[in-house]
Amino acid sequence: MLRKGNLQEMEKDNNKGGMMSVIAALGANVLVAISKFVGFAVSGSAAMLNESIHSIVDCGNEILLLVGNKQAEAKITDQHPFGQARAKYFYSMVVAMMLFFAGGALGIMEATEKLFHPEHSVENTWLVMGILIFGLIVETISLRVAFKEIKELNKDKLSLYRFLRESRHSEILIIFAEDSCAVIGLLIALGGTLLSHFTGNPFYDALSGVLIGVLLCTAALFLAREFYSLLIGESVTENDLVRIKTSFNRKEISRLINVKTVHLSPTDILLTAKIDVKSEYEAHSAELINDIERDVRALFPAYNIYIYIETDKYKEDYKR
Repeated sequence: MLRKGNLQEMEKDNNKGGMMSVIAALGANVLVAISKFVGFAVSGSAAMLNESIHSIVDCGNEILLLVGNKQAEAKITDQHPFGQARAKYFYSMVVAMMLFFAGGALGIMEATEKLFHPEHSVENTWLVMGILIFGLIVETISLRVAFKEIKELNKDKLSLYRFLRESRHSEILIIFAEDSCAVIGLLIALGGTLLSHFTGNPFYDALSGVLIGVLLCTAALFLAREFYSLLIGESVTENDLVRIKTSFNRKEISRLINVKTVHLSPTDILLTAKIDVKSEYEAHSAELINDIERDVRALFPAYNIYIYIETDKYKEDYKR
C-alpha cells in the first residue's frame, strides 16, 4: 500500500508530465513575440502581423496551461472526491478556442483585408527576414524540447500520429501543435516576404498571412476534438486495457463480466470491474480483489489508479 506522503509525491511528479515543454514554449514565445512586433512596426507586413498575433496568443495559452496544471494539484475534497486533475483538460479546451478565434480567425480577417486591398508595402525586408529567421531558430529549439518529452512519454513506441491521437497529456498535444504551427507559419511568412520583395507585389505577403491563419484554425479544430473527448471521459488506450485485463486471468474467476476505465487526468485513472468468482473461491473474494488491485497498480507504477471491483453472477441478458 502506498503511504500518503509517497502518493502525494507521485502525483506531484505525474503532474509535471509535459510541463517542461510548456515552460520552454512560454520563454520562446515571449522572445519571438517581441521580435515579431518590432518587425511588424518597421515593415507593415501582414504575415508579420499574423505571426505577432499568433505568438501573443501562444504566450497566453502557455500561461493558461500553467494555471490549469496548478489547479490540477488541488487537494481532494468532499465536493471533488477525485481531486481536480481534469482541470487540465478544461484549460486545454480554452486554449484551443483561443488559438482558433484569437490566433486563426482574427489573423485571417486581417490578412484577407490586405489580400483584397493590397495597398500596403513591405518595408525593411531584410530586417523582417532576420527577425523571421531568429523566430524560426527559437521555435525549432522549443519544438525539439516537445519532441524530447514525447519520446519520454511514448512508452509503447507508437508512431507520432498515433501517440498524439492516443495521448491523454493535453499539454504536450497543445505545445507540439503550437510549435509545429509556429515553425511552418514562419516558413510560410518567409516565403511570402521574399516573393513580395522580389516581385514588388504585396499580394504574396497577404496570402501568406491567410495561409497562416488557416493553419492555426486547422490545428485548433484538431485540438478541440481531442479535448472534447478527454473532457467527457476517455478510457485508457487499447494496449493499456489489454494489460489491465491480464490481471483478471485467474483460476478463481470464471468470467470477467465487464471492466470500465476513464482518465480523470493524464495520470489519474478510475477503474471499475465486475467479476464472476467460482463458487469454491467465493469465501476468499476479498483477498482475490486485493491481489488484482496490487497487480494492476504494479503494471502502471506512474499512475494513480482508483479501483473498484465487485463480484456478481454472470447472466446472458446482462446489460453493461
